[in-house]
Amino acid sequence: MKKLLCLGVLAVSFCIGKAQTPVYTYDKTISVPGDGGYDYLSIDDVNRHLFVSHGTSVNVIDLNTEAVIGSIDNMKGVHGIAVVNDVNKGFITDGRDNSVVVFNLKTFKTIATIPVTPKGPDGIIYDPYSKKVFAFCGDGNAASVIDVNALKETGTVDLGGGPEFAVSDGKGLVYNNLEDKNSLDVIDTKTMKVVQTYPLAPCGGPTGVTLDAANKRVFSGCRENKGMSVVDINTGKVITTVPIGAGVDAVVYDPKTKLIFCSNGDTTTTIIKQNSADSYTVVQTLKTQYRAKTMALDKVTHKIYLSAPKFEPGANSRKVIPGTFAVLVYKMN
Repeated sequence: MKKLLCLGVLAVSFCIGKAQTPVYTYDKTISVPGDGGYDYLSIDDVNRHLFVSHGTSVNVIDLNTEAVIGSIDNMKGVHGIAVVNDVNKGFITDGRDNSVVVFNLKTFKTIATIPVTPKGPDGIIYDPYSKKVFAFCGDGNAASVIDVNALKETGTVDLGGGPEFAVSDGKGLVYNNLEDKNSLDVIDTKTMKVVQTYPLAPCGGPTGVTLDAANKRVFSGCRENKGMSVVDINTGKVITTVPIGAGVDAVVYDPKTKLIFCSNGDTTTTIIKQNSADSYTVVQTLKTQYRAKTMALDKVTHKIYLSAPKFEPGANSRKVIPGTFAVLVYKMN
């Protein structure tokens, strides 16, 4: 029999076979022109486009051909991208300009630039229940609320800490990780107020967050303890914590395959199988690339996309090799 390495975490055991069959494998690399920093990736499911945060631009990749087909340019420091198909608009957080840039989802032409009140817009999502975009501002400890038709800020939400990723349940609640408070805010999009704050202990430094709406579970990736906390959103209780790699940023969930992906800066993506609402197994530690820590999931093909440049040799090097920025593609076996 194959020997198994079993890690007991709280009441749940995670067992990984040494002769593990890979769930995901490397597919291809899509070279992306230009240099500069990078952050979130976002997918437009309707138009089959992948938006890639990249310095002062957002690069656009056609998911059918997996080729670069355009860009949204002339910004100062891009972070996140929210897609709103109902109005054919995309919304980009330009952190250095303290604004949200609006563009046409089909032509990629800039439509408007919306100044926001809180400082440091970073993560951004669309809430279909309120039909508002929320830009999460890390330096302002608040979210800017934007009307997608009027294209203006209509209010702010005090978050009580530094926000990271967020996710909407589509029914009037938004869940947002507070990195400096090790907690999860619950925002009521009817009142535009935080109605609950749940501690994520033993989680430390939560970043990425995603939602399993069917089972009422939120998954938060945490850097300090190298774990993914599973939260019952009915009670706010942490059900269990799953071990993941170091330097996690994004967390995504595929409701069809019941797989959760945690992209880590340490050259790995941890892939976790959801056996049931309260049972989880690490099924693969996928080898990726150093600091490939942001990610998007195509729910049609089940491919995952991560972005990163190559770095000069040396432990923990942050010196980018020019002309090497790319999107890395991994496919399900």
